[in-house]
Amino acid sequence: MSQTVRRLSSRDPEFLSTLDALLAFDNSTDEAIERTVAEVLANVRTVGDAAVLDYTRRFDRLDAKTMTELELPLGELAAAHNALPADQREALSRAASRIRSYHERQKIDSWEYTEADGTRLGQQVTPLDRVGLYVPGGKAAYPSSVLMNAIPAKVAGVKELIMVVPTPGGQKNPLVLAAAYLAGVDRVFTIGGAQAVAALAYGTQTIPQVDKIVGPGNAYVASAKRRVFGTVGIDMVAGPSEVLVISDGSGDPEWTAIDLFAQAEHDELAQSILLCPDAAYLDRVAAAIERLLPTMPRKETIAASLQGRGALIEVTDLDEACVIANRIAPEHLELAVEDPRALLPKIRHAGAIFLGHYCSESLGDYCAGPNHVLPTSRSARFSSPLGVYDFQKRSSIIEVSQAGAQTLGPIAATLAHGEGLTAHARAAELRIKR
Repeated sequence: MSQTVRRLSSRDPEFLSTLDALLAFDNSTDEAIERTVAEVLANVRTVGDAAVLDYTRRFDRLDAKTMTELELPLGELAAAHNALPADQREALSRAASRIRSYHERQKIDSWEYTEADGTRLGQQVTPLDRVGLYVPGGKAAYPSSVLMNAIPAKVAGVKELIMVVPTPGGQKNPLVLAAAYLAGVDRVFTIGGAQAVAALAYGTQTIPQVDKIVGPGNAYVASAKRRVFGTVGIDMVAGPSEVLVISDGSGDPEWTAIDLFAQAEHDELAQSILLCPDAAYLDRVAAAIERLLPTMPRKETIAASLQGRGALIEVTDLDEACVIANRIAPEHLELAVEDPRALLPKIRHAGAIFLGHYCSESLGDYCAGPNHVLPTSRSARFSSPLGVYDFQKRSSIIEVSQAGAQTLGPIAATLAHGEGLTAHARAAELRIKR
């Protein structure tokens, strides 16, 4: 029996309430963070560049006199790419190619159709003009995040992609810069935190206002994105990372244990859950967890995550496992069973679904092709992965012929009168032949 992760059974009368308590995540923000973020946003909105420079000095220990000093020349991105070790450069390039190929298939085209009376209706699809990409800096520097956020934007046709990345003490991550080069980022500023979000959302003397801000960040960045939503679009405010594994007991228990670890090592609030009808298999996974945990460099983080929010759950059968999976609506769902395609139609809510024993969630994080920016905290019930469609918008096209006005006018006028909107009705009636 594992001392690291709890064991539950769906047969327990209190199971659903226990599960809901396990899934619950307090997404409320710290009042001190909210006050700080509100002050930063207001200051950057009012003062502009000078405020960004001041916060960059205070928080990132970069003493720049002008914003020009904080903008990286694009040649530095290319140089970072060319200086990478050959294996890293090849891996980054192949990942970028696969991500681009997948997202090319998501592009939506404009369309129109003509009715019998000559009325033309349709939809015009256009890309956003300018997008801001926030990339975490310091220890949490993820080149994969650059590829996953920037490539769909460029595939969508976004004209200008501005990346902001904090470089505490001037420390730059060459993999992040190389990823920006491969993804086609247009401008890069070495700023971070709420001040970077504010600069992108409101614009400054140097940084132009963007239409949408995407990319992960810490609590200050998440709070800032929430606050600027409406002024600009945002991708989502993500919670801790999650994985749910459905097993039929046919897989290697060490593979399953490591897959649970892979999410748990993100942070102490990450969630890793296993559903399986085979009690003996759950025993083997629990033993593997205890055996392998001491070998993990991030064992303290993994242990805290598994103890706080993890679970090994015995279910009656795979059908029940799918019902529970839809209740959980996980960010990542692994169908680690002999016949995963048989279960796939039963899954309604999941950010990304990984089929079969050889499809580890980490492949999706880096190079499979689909996006790794996924809905968390049960929001897969109503949200989708980040994609090309998040960087496109749709405008309705309505062209009414004279004949069409005779058909549509009476309908609109009748409804407008019913709503007490006389001018609306009159506008339609004036175009009806008498």
